[in-house]
Amino acid sequence: MAILRNSHISSLSGSRIFVAGVGTPVGAALAARLAATDGVIVCGGDILDATLRNRAALEATFVELRPTHVVVAAGRSGGIAANRRTPVDLMVDNLDVVGAVLPAAHRAGVDSLLYLASSCTYPRSSAQPMHPESLFTGPLEPTSEAYATAKLAGLVLCRAYRDQHQVRFVTGIAGDVYGPGDDFDPDNSHVVAGMIRRMHDARRRNDKSFVVWGSGRQTRDLTYVDDLADACVTALAHYDAREPINLSCGVGTTIAELAATVREVVGFDGELVFDTTRPDGAPMKVLDSTSVRSLGFSPGIALREGVERTYAWFLEHVAGEPAGLQSKTLRTPDRTWGPALAGPARG
Repeated sequence: MAILRNSHISSLSGSRIFVAGVGTPVGAALAARLAATDGVIVCGGDILDATLRNRAALEATFVELRPTHVVVAAGRSGGIAANRRTPVDLMVDNLDVVGAVLPAAHRAGVDSLLYLASSCTYPRSSAQPMHPESLFTGPLEPTSEAYATAKLAGLVLCRAYRDQHQVRFVTGIAGDVYGPGDDFDPDNSHVVAGMIRRMHDARRRNDKSFVVWGSGRQTRDLTYVDDLADACVTALAHYDAREPINLSCGVGTTIAELAATVREVVGFDGELVFDTTRPDGAPMKVLDSTSVRSLGFSPGIALREGVERTYAWFLEHVAGEPAGLQSKTLRTPDRTWGPALAGPARG
């Protein structure tokens, strides 16, 4: 069972925490983290996705489960390709989640709610590292505008609930998260999972080169999913402000550096070729993580280890190959929730 690196969460003891979106990588990692925490019960692990988009059904669920805290990690997402191909689907789904979960949580009288937004909510030309003061100060990155607007709607709704009802509804802005459980579809995935999948396939085909989308100079705040889970728990336990809080490692990695790391981990021997006809997306997205670090959070998984763990999970769960056949250094993290994961409250 994974153990929280952040030990400053005694205020959550005795809590019943509902994680909306346990089917997402972030939701699964967060549920595992919370289930390993003494005195915390994670509830609602068997709730259907459709319920998270139906306010009446979710209100009835909350009456049965009696959660004290809610974390919103639900909502469809994807990389540049998915954002360009299906912006309507991404935006509508995230708006549906916001419109159902936040009102239902308020009606249930939960002690607090943490809503997870994305770094793409920042303006494309935001000052670096990105700080919440920069929100709404300029145009969004065009390739993710629809999805980002939906996430901004959730952020604004959290503020509105605080202003109108004086409740502890908080927004956390996540870095570019990656890790086990990710979507490795090359047409829908985020950058790390997509690159792992395509590099793995290129190695299997003995390709002489591998095409990296964009210039390679674009920079991202790549945050391993278990680190993001720790940051979420820190915010849930200690943060209460109208201003969003960044939840990330706060370290920038260029796409060229990422590609070199993935090539080493996957074992691809070919040349890396950068296709500048493909969009870079935002030139730089690195979040200022000062606030969450001041609350006790410290990331524990460096890029190389994170890519190794992610590739090990991909080999076992997607490619159907034992990780040991590739590298003795690859490790598959624990993804069990343990007995603390509970369904409906009894009695």
